Amino acid sequence: MSPIRMVKIESASRLAIKLNRSFNLHNVDGMSNLISADCILEDHSPAPIGVIHSGIETITRHWNDLFTRSPQVHQEIEHIFGMGDRCVMRWKLTGYEGSDPPLKGVDIYQVRNDLISQIWSYVKG
Repeated sequence: MSPIRMVKIESASRLAIKLNRSFNLHNVDGMSNLISADCILEDHSPAPIGVIHSGIETITRHWNDLFTRSPQVHQEIEHIFGMGDRCVMRWKLTGYEGSDPPLKGVDIYQVRNDLISQIWSYVKG
């Protein structure tokens, strides 16, 4: 496989890892720099099917609200793999709205023009 093709395959995973780093710093500006203006975030809550946040302003507001409600929230990547413009990340979330034990779930990312354009988030239980 050519190095150029490898870079394309790895780009979604790299962006998801960067987003996770900014998430753990509660750096909403850093996170918003990694998503497209028309990004769609399908959140895992409220149960059972979650809610869809559409557009950078709505998603940014959602993240700010999340960090206000859960000032100790931290997401650990347990496994990540990607192919083409998508990647899957299995995670463990601690400090989320006082949940104990931690939440476990999966996010699926889609990348377009070097930015995350869609995030689908699913949680166990």
